[in-house]
Amino acid sequence: MTSISYRKLLPEESKIYRAIRLESLEKFPESFGATYQEAVNIEKFRIENDIEEQTPERFVYGAFSQQELVGICTFVKNENNTGSIYQMYVKKEFQGKNIGQGLIEAVIAEASQKFNGIEIILEVAPGNDKAYNLYRKIGFQEIPSTSSEEICMKYVP
Repeated sequence: MTSISYRKLLPEESKIYRAIRLESLEKFPESFGATYQEAVNIEKFRIENDIEEQTPERFVYGAFSQQELVGICTFVKNENNTGSIYQMYVKKEFQGKNIGQGLIEAVIAEASQKFNGIEIILEVAPGNDKAYNLYRKIGFQEIPSTSSEEICMKYVP
């Protein structure tokens, strides 16, 4: 088993972020609120700028196997000391190895360290049981949602 390291993406890594983000949209369109066709035509994603500018309120963690980026997880701080996890993705050949769990736990640790007492929320598509079960295992609990298209969950440490 190769060892996996988790860290925030560096400014010069915005292009490898873009590549894995497009891959996630192409391979699992039902899991994300954007489509590959829409995304591929966007010259530069907002998150690419965030990576390059290293803003504390918006960051992307990567899971690396050797030097290869094999997973991403994005955090965005909202109002009222809440934050959201988005764009959680692990390459297919690396799924089922607890990499997603490590990624989310690294993002939670980073956000909690930066923003004391922050409440972290995420949304999962109904039927995406693998993701839903992973989030439950980490400590997320379902909360009432205004949308019938997404299941809202909140991290309860």
